[in-house]
Amino acid sequence: MAETQEKVIQIAGSITVDELAGALGLSVTALIGELFKNGIVATINQRLDYETASIIIDELGMKDVRLERKNTSTQTSNEHRELSEKAVPRPPVVAVMGHVDHGKTTLLDTLLGKKTVESEAGGITQHISAYQLKHNDKLITFLDTPGHEAFAAIRQHGALLTDIVVIVVAADDGVKPQTIEAIKFAQSANAKIIVAINKIDREGADIPRTMADLAQNGLQPEEWGGDVVMVPVSAKKNENLDKLLDMILLTADLEELKADEDIPSEGLVIESHMEVGKGSVVNLLVTGGELKVGEYVVAGSTYGKVRTMLDFRGKPKGKATPSTPVIVTGFKDLPNFGDRFIEVADEKTARKMALLNAQSEADASASANVTSSDLLRMMNVADNSKVFNVIIKGDVLGSVTSVVDSLKLIDTKGEITLNIVATGVGDITENDVYMAAGDNTVIYGFNVTVPVNIAKMAARDGVAIRTFKVIYELLDDAKASMSELLDAEVVEEDMGEMKVMGVFRVEKTALIAGGEMLKGKVSVGMRGRVIRNKKYLGEVEIESVQKEKIDVKELIEKEVGGLSMKTDKKIQLEVGDRIKFFTREVKKRTL
Repeated sequence: MAETQEKVIQIAGSITVDELAGALGLSVTALIGELFKNGIVATINQRLDYETASIIIDELGMKDVRLERKNTSTQTSNEHRELSEKAVPRPPVVAVMGHVDHGKTTLLDTLLGKKTVESEAGGITQHISAYQLKHNDKLITFLDTPGHEAFAAIRQHGALLTDIVVIVVAADDGVKPQTIEAIKFAQSANAKIIVAINKIDREGADIPRTMADLAQNGLQPEEWGGDVVMVPVSAKKNENLDKLLDMILLTADLEELKADEDIPSEGLVIESHMEVGKGSVVNLLVTGGELKVGEYVVAGSTYGKVRTMLDFRGKPKGKATPSTPVIVTGFKDLPNFGDRFIEVADEKTARKMALLNAQSEADASASANVTSSDLLRMMNVADNSKVFNVIIKGDVLGSVTSVVDSLKLIDTKGEITLNIVATGVGDITENDVYMAAGDNTVIYGFNVTVPVNIAKMAARDGVAIRTFKVIYELLDDAKASMSELLDAEVVEEDMGEMKVMGVFRVEKTALIAGGEMLKGKVSVGMRGRVIRNKKYLGEVEIESVQKEKIDVKELIEKEVGGLSMKTDKKIQLEVGDRIKFFTREVKKRTL
C-alpha cells in the first residue's frame, strides 16, 4: 500500500483563515469552528501567524501536514531608499544604550553641557530625546534612549533609527541584562557598535573584566583581535570623551553615510505630545530631503502644515537637513511613535493620503493577526478568568506605548486577563473617568497630572486614579493589583497519625476518643481525616488534647492520649480507625 504523501504548506509571516482552509482541504466554516473551540472568534480574512497555524493543525490531528516558514525579505526603517549620484554626506545618527544607571544620560549631559539627570524621575531617562553636537567641525546626532527594560519597545525603535550604537557599560558593574538586550537590538538593526566603558574613575572599576564580559556576549574588542572599538571613559570627569567622539566620526567616515537633499523631505516620528496653546508637538528625525517651515507633511493617518520648527535646544530653525532632529507644530493629530513622515505638495494631497493610511490601518485592525500567544492565552485562560481593566494616560506617545507593552509582559499565570480599555496622551480627563466608572477600571497616569475637579469626580464615582513618574513603580502597582485578583492557595501539611484505641462519645458534631500516636504529632487546632481500611469517613477539628486526663499542648509519636474533636457531620468512629492529622493554611498568591 502506497504511503500517504506529506503535504507541505509554506507560510510567509502569516496566512488568512481562507488560505489555510484551502491549503488543508477544509471548508472555511470547519476551520472557523475549530478556531472558535479554541477561544478565537475569527473571520474569513483573519490572519494567523505560523505558530497559531501549527497549533490549529495539531488540534485537528493532521499528521500528514507539515508547515514551513517561507523566507521573505523584510524592510525596516533603518533601510534607506536608493541614493542618487547627487547624494551628499550626512551626520551619523548615534543611539546611546545600556543598562539602568550605567551613565548614558550623564555621558550625553557632559557632551552637550546639559544637566538633566537630576530632573529625570528616579534618575532614569523616561523617553527618547534627540540632540546634535559639533566635533571637529562635523555634526553628530544623538538619541538618548531609555534604560529600563520596560522601555524595550522604544529602545528597539531607537536602534532602528540609527547608524551607530554606543553601548555604555559601567566598569564597576559589567554586562547586565539590558546591556545584552541593547547588543541584540543593535545587531538586529545592522548598526555599527562602539562600547563606552564608563565610570573608570570608580573604585572597583575593572576594564579587562568588563571587556571579557563583552567578549563573552559577542563583542570582541579590537585590542583582542576583534572588530569592536571600546573606549574607557568617565562621563562624570569628562575623561576620554573626545576620543569617543573621534571614534564615532571615524566609524561614520568608513560607513560613507549619505542622503539626498533634493527630494521631498522624509523621516521618522521619534516623539509626540500635546501642549496647551501649541497643539501637537512632534519630534522628527529627517532622513532625506530638506524639511522647511510651511511644508505639508503626512505621518500615518494624520497630516499637517509645519507651523513652527525648533532645534533640540528650542531655537527657531528654518530648515532641517538629513540626520537632523527637530521639534515641529502643525499636525492635526498626534502621529504614532515610529511613523514615517513624508512631504507632499499641498493640503488636499496630505488629507487624501492620511485618509488612505487611516483606512489601511482600519483594515489591518479588522483583520488583525491572531498570534500564537493570543491563541494559547485564550486556550489556557478559563471562562471564569478574572479581568483587570486599565486606562493608560501618558505625557508622550512613546511612554504610553512602553507602559502598554510592559503591562502585557506581566506573567498573569493564565488566570488574569489584562484588558486595556483605552490609552491616550495628556492629563486625565472627565471622559477617562466616565469610561472607568462601573467596571472596576484603574486609570494609570504616567508623568501626567490630575486636575482637582477630575480627582473629586473620580472619588465620587469610586474610580481609582494612580499616577507615577517612574515606570517600574507603575508596573509594580499593576502587578500587585492583579495579584489581589488571584485565588488564594490552600496549602496542607501532614503532621501525624493516630490509631483509635477507644471511642468515648459520638454525637452529631462532636467526638471524644483515645489512641496511640503512630507518628508525628497532634495539637489543638489541627484537622484530621478519619480513615477506615483506606476509606475516607470524614474530617474533624481538634478542640482539646489530653494525656493521663490532663490537658496538654500536644501528643507526639508513641504517646497515648485522648482527643476532643468537632465535626461537620456525624462520624461513627470505631476502634482500629486511623486519624491522619494535618494543617491547612490559606496563602495569598502573587504574580
